[in-house]
Amino acid sequence: MAISQSSLRALTLGAIGVVYGDIGTSVLYAVKEVFGSGHVPFTTDNVMGILSIFFWTLTVIISLKYVTLVLRADNNGEGGLVAMLALASQSVKDKPKLRRVLLYVGIFGTCLFYGDGVITPAISVLSAVEGLEVVSPNFKKAVIPLTLLILFGLFAVQKRGTADIGKFFGPITLIWFACIAVLGVSHIFHNPEILWALSPHHALAFMWAKPLTTFIILGAVVLCVTGGEALYADMGHFGKKPIRLAWFCIVMPSLTLNYFGQGALLLSNPEAVKNPFFMMAPDWALLPLVGLATLATVIASQALITGAFSVTKQVIQLGYLPRFQVLHTSIKETGQIYMPFVNWGLFVLIVLAVMLFKSSSNLAAAYGIAVTLDMLITTVLTFFVSRYAWRYSLPMCLAITGVFFAVDLAFFSSNLLKLIDGGWFPLLIAAGVFTLMLTWKDGRRLMNQKLAADAIDLTGFLEAVFVTPPTRVAGTAVFLTAAPGTVPNAMLHNLKHNKVLHEVNLFVTVVNHEVPWIGMDKRLELEPLGHDCWQVVVNYGFKNDPNLPRALQLIKRRGLELEPMSTSYFLSRDTIAPTLGGGMAHWREKLFAQMHLNASGAASFLKLPSNSVVELGSKIEI
Repeated sequence: MAISQSSLRALTLGAIGVVYGDIGTSVLYAVKEVFGSGHVPFTTDNVMGILSIFFWTLTVIISLKYVTLVLRADNNGEGGLVAMLALASQSVKDKPKLRRVLLYVGIFGTCLFYGDGVITPAISVLSAVEGLEVVSPNFKKAVIPLTLLILFGLFAVQKRGTADIGKFFGPITLIWFACIAVLGVSHIFHNPEILWALSPHHALAFMWAKPLTTFIILGAVVLCVTGGEALYADMGHFGKKPIRLAWFCIVMPSLTLNYFGQGALLLSNPEAVKNPFFMMAPDWALLPLVGLATLATVIASQALITGAFSVTKQVIQLGYLPRFQVLHTSIKETGQIYMPFVNWGLFVLIVLAVMLFKSSSNLAAAYGIAVTLDMLITTVLTFFVSRYAWRYSLPMCLAITGVFFAVDLAFFSSNLLKLIDGGWFPLLIAAGVFTLMLTWKDGRRLMNQKLAADAIDLTGFLEAVFVTPPTRVAGTAVFLTAAPGTVPNAMLHNLKHNKVLHEVNLFVTVVNHEVPWIGMDKRLELEPLGHDCWQVVVNYGFKNDPNLPRALQLIKRRGLELEPMSTSYFLSRDTIAPTLGGGMAHWREKLFAQMHLNASGAASFLKLPSNSVVELGSKIEI
């Protein structure tokens, strides 16, 4: 569908604010970490070689891999690792073993997002506030407290939503890119020979002369592409064309000019290595630049927090996490949500990261492993999508993804050197989330197997009940059941204790599919069971907003009336049976039981009204 010029401009501006906030603030610390490591002496050839590596890293990983290739792998217009995972798993659904492996790999890649989500706000805001040390060394003691205060304020306002402040993201970030470009040009003007670093021969000459040094510094060079995953993750919000336009016209030119400006500064003043970005600015502009940098890092962090909410919701609908409480912060945009557990969980981990590492340089040692492993996983999934979904030949698929795989592997291998110095931190977070996800998925699978073994056939049960029918009361009862065609426990308890049935009974099963969207025309499947009883299957994609009452209103088109004031919703708490034989380890059983006890957000997640009835007769057993 064609996009109007005004809409294209608005979407491009929005993409600048949301998509490129993270990668746009990497200029604060990337060059500093490469030259501050002490591995690269200050010579003209070395500075030219490093800047050439920076430019061609941006070109290969962002321009070619993400903007050109990965953006093509849209799942009904949606992007992101969850969408890519669904696309890849669907393309190999006739290969169950391969599909299972890809699911595990993709889910672990999603877990790495949370590790990245902890490090990114911490290093971004901390590096911006550290600009105060350039203004005066006396500000050093205030850096960490001020960083924590800014982060607390950021997380505290999440419950209000981003509708009001989101419209400022694009203009502020556009001003940021304009400022960093001007800073770069001002120093390139004094050392224009730095522009020769655009030639790839400088990068190749440096790598040929210093292969070991190159391998070591790749762990710092990768900082210039952090945030690259956001290009793909936010494709559904802005579309391919605005994201590509923003990158090639605004973002990449601004980043290149600033990196080359920092290189020009270092050629004339090697002492600037302690903080080359802020030392590019004249003294009168330092405080305003620190303020603008802080705003830019807050915006970058905001985009990542919002992404964490979105990814968590998608993972919940794929069945890998319990139904946490989901609050909608906008009556117009269903995608604007707030998840208290995720919000404050991220905040606690970010505070821990800031207090543990204390500086952006130390955090840089923890940064990179999660990002590069995520990039490697994206490349692997892209291969299977191109091979089995797009039906490209094997040689072509290997050619397309082979180069990117080699580049990603080189960056990941280099970042493994950081493992002891802090790289373990995001991996530990990812491993913890991965354990939770697999425990919940395995626990639900085992529980459903147990329930299926003990299940009572719904059709036969209703025939037996209506031989001597119970008293019918006015209204509609909605019984939620995990599997269609089985009797829900809530109904058994209702008959046992109340000895009545409603006039109309709906047995509803919610099915989540591995596609982003299910249209309203395919939302409901309705099957009559007789005696005003109906089997209803409600279908959702992982990007759909679950709203069960709204979905059930579609029944009116089938001739059934569903009055909200006379409708009761019954939710059954499933009994967790002890594992027998080849189940989970005992500690995972305990973990699953605790998660099950705390998974009380189903009613709010499905937008059930306040008159929902939760069955009280069930229990948790391990």
